[in-house]
Amino acid sequence: MRILLLGYGKMGKTIEQIAISRNHTAPFKIDLENYSSLTSITKDQVDVAIEFTQPESAYNNVKYCIEQGIPVVCGTTGWLEKEKRTGRTL
Repeated sequence: MRILLLGYGKMGKTIEQIAISRNHTAPFKIDLENYSSLTSITKDQVDVAIEFTQPESAYNNVKYCIEQGIPVVCGTTGWLEKEKRTGRTL
């Protein structure tokens, strides 16, 4: 499985290690330093995204993945508050 890691802090690195140990790959790792490259990633390049960022970033990350047809698992907590404030739904 090709995993897009959204958030490459302690948890993202741990997920990558586990994925590699199970013969998966993490060809894309997005963090604050390369966030702008997220929009170049398509569903043809990855099988799933795993989101572990900050609540301020999670909403837009999940939204982007859904719009691109990339299945996404979000481990970030508290990010749905942004959806409630905007009145938008994913």
